[in-house]
Amino acid sequence: MTSPHQSALPLDKAIGEWARLLGDGHVLRDRGPADGTLGHTFPHDSRIAVELTPGTVTEVQECVRIAARHRIPLYTVSTARNWGYGTLPPDRGACVVLRLSRLDRIREHDAELGTVSVEPGVSQGQLATFLEAEGGHYWLDVTGSSSECSVLANYIERGFGHTPYADHFAHVCALEVVTADGDLLHTGFGRFDNATAKDAYRWGVGPYLDGLFSQSNLGIVTAMTVWLMPKPEYFQYFHVTVAREDDLHGCVTALRELRRRGFVQSAVHIGNAFKIYSALNATFPWQETGGRTPLSREYVDRYLERSGAGPWSFSGGLYGTRAQVALARREIRRTLRSKVQVRQIRFLDDRKLALMERLTTPLAVLSSAPIKRITELLRALMGIKTGIPTDAMLKSLYWRQAGGVPSAPDPDRDRCGLLWCAPVAPLKGSHALRLNALVEGVFDRHGFEPMISMTVISERALDCIIALHYDRDIPGEDGRALACHREVLDELLNAGYYPYRLGSHEMEHINRTSAPAWNRVMARLGHALDPQGILAPGRYRSERTETDPDHP
Repeated sequence: MTSPHQSALPLDKAIGEWARLLGDGHVLRDRGPADGTLGHTFPHDSRIAVELTPGTVTEVQECVRIAARHRIPLYTVSTARNWGYGTLPPDRGACVVLRLSRLDRIREHDAELGTVSVEPGVSQGQLATFLEAEGGHYWLDVTGSSSECSVLANYIERGFGHTPYADHFAHVCALEVVTADGDLLHTGFGRFDNATAKDAYRWGVGPYLDGLFSQSNLGIVTAMTVWLMPKPEYFQYFHVTVAREDDLHGCVTALRELRRRGFVQSAVHIGNAFKIYSALNATFPWQETGGRTPLSREYVDRYLERSGAGPWSFSGGLYGTRAQVALARREIRRTLRSKVQVRQIRFLDDRKLALMERLTTPLAVLSSAPIKRITELLRALMGIKTGIPTDAMLKSLYWRQAGGVPSAPDPDRDRCGLLWCAPVAPLKGSHALRLNALVEGVFDRHGFEPMISMTVISERALDCIIALHYDRDIPGEDGRALACHREVLDELLNAGYYPYRLGSHEMEHINRTSAPAWNRVMARLGHALDPQGILAPGRYRSERTETDPDHP
């Protein structure tokens, strides 16, 4: 019933204190996958011995103090929608979860500067609705995940989105952090009670501490200020399909040039043939293939050819005045046609998409392409490039589920198998080709479809998101999927491609590859800020160093 970090007696005493603090209804015992809360999309050994749901920052502080007195580790989650990376904490055995979903206040909003302060329970949908009610003058950069996902959690995990504000952690400041002793720390200018620029200037004065609390277990972030994107005069979505497999090199080269020259400012997402097929069809074509997996590349290529698609497609957004967008359109066409064999370039705004939606039925009669699904996807993709979260992308998590997509998707509950791997590479065509070949080779050997997307996140970096989909109800699939994931991760590390974020199952493996000096510094920081090791042991740094700060 207890983990190696706990003994029954201190835990029972702590539960009594937590119950007196929060009330019995917010101290829940034996929570876990069996009752549909905080599951996983891959195998794990965790069980939630206790789930705490504080409603205020003061209650969070006191929960931490109680845990410290009894030396009981706490694992923090926000809205618990971290599918594919590990919704449950990285613990072996029973654990105590501090769930912050009740901290859901939008604290401050500056309508002139475009800043907003949010707590961990504020979801993408909640904040988007708030901003629309405030006049719609600013957009939140959202991810393609659920509208119920926490804004703060993704930003702290250094996630990315779709607009010119896609690099999330680059657009935050003024963190509020509960430390391991229950103290409350404010970063940047927030450490001064009367600082007027605390939400406008991220660095403050003196050492910059914000990064210590991103992807770490050195504190619990209970609020942050997010910088919002001003709504432009005009927006157009663009989508490009190329004709040849090796055009990936030219795509990356062209996009780097367009980004550097300022004609494309948004993140640009590049999808391979399997990614495109799964987006258009949501689930595996069981009947057409007689139930055989994996789906062959020949089958996918034939389908995409009939649909007018190609081996690589990418999309982004254009923002500015109408004249600026028109100039960007011309430069995109000119630059791409000098680098790749373009099959199709499409530019869409709301008016053109609305016309497509009205013509869906007659267009479907004249075309073999899935017109209705295409227009649904375009509506969702255009939405997330203008700050509107969507649940439409959740369908893709059911790719290998024989039962299809339910009306109310819940990947944990429905035992969807999903593992992400997220390496970063320099923004060069040669690296994109090498990544693609490496991943395809491993997935082919293990019998899974290589769902690959690559995102131009800056003028210099390419984030690659690799999705491994499977059905957890098929005997042996968990083991096969984990073996495939471990091999592709090892191949990537050997080639020098390291992930920009980690799943709970990857952390110790990555920690072991870190340079000794990095481990020693992190151990000393951990020993100083959390000497008892009660904040999420093992999260982004090795547990071995937490009790031995001089461990090499």
